[in-house]
Amino acid sequence: MKVTRVLVVAQEIYPYLPSSEISDKCRDLLLGLQEKGREIRTFMPRYGVVNERRNQLHEVIRLSGMNLIIDDTDHPLIIKVASIPSTRIQVYFIDNEDYFQHRDVLSDQSGNEYPDNDERAIFFARGVIETVKKLRWTPDIVHCHGWITSLVPLYIKKCYSDDPSFRDARIVYSAYDSCFTRPLDARFPEKLSMDGISPEEAGVTDKSPVTCSDMVKLAVRYSDGVIAASEAQAASIEEYARANGKKYMLLKDSDANRMEEYNNFYDDICG
Repeated sequence: MKVTRVLVVAQEIYPYLPSSEISDKCRDLLLGLQEKGREIRTFMPRYGVVNERRNQLHEVIRLSGMNLIIDDTDHPLIIKVASIPSTRIQVYFIDNEDYFQHRDVLSDQSGNEYPDNDERAIFFARGVIETVKKLRWTPDIVHCHGWITSLVPLYIKKCYSDDPSFRDARIVYSAYDSCFTRPLDARFPEKLSMDGISPEEAGVTDKSPVTCSDMVKLAVRYSDGVIAASEAQAASIEEYARANGKKYMLLKDSDANRMEEYNNFYDDICG
């Protein structure tokens, strides 16, 4: 299958967030995909630290208005969009007052990680998937970057596997060093079960705290290909990925032809 449509789901993208390993690599990937003539759709959270005026974000009314129920509570889904300067690349932002407005990526200004990071990840994953469905767009590759995207593979494979938008999509997960240190809320398995995902399917239990490593392994388990985007991730992720029959790639910082590496990996995933 020729890869022509790529859905990039990112934790961070430069210039909407400061330069970092993940935000820079995601932007470079988008620019490379554009140069290759790929059709792209891109999503990231609209954290409170994203400057709407400077980055010219505006709400997409036709895509907004849905309520997502998480832990028996309705949370309005708001979709905003902006274009990366000097490119034709549009970025869709998943927004919600409870989870993203007035919030940073992982923690508050005092360094305290948000206690509802589990719900933020659930809302983001479901928000992306439901918006892609509304767009009536069918990606060949879904490429997820970072901890907050780690539930996207699970939801696609367990809740949306028969949906025409995702039925034939292949999923790639890129793991980075940026992650949380505080275990997720103890009721996380229960919240997933409200969407029809059992603790066994998610690989989590009510007895053990869910760590960042658990979330990475969860993403790996439901992806078709895995990339160690941070070299420090390679040792911990390669063995698990290969043991679970996943195609694996280490993306070295020194790789001069990084875009070719991505393209070859996509082609390998799609067979």
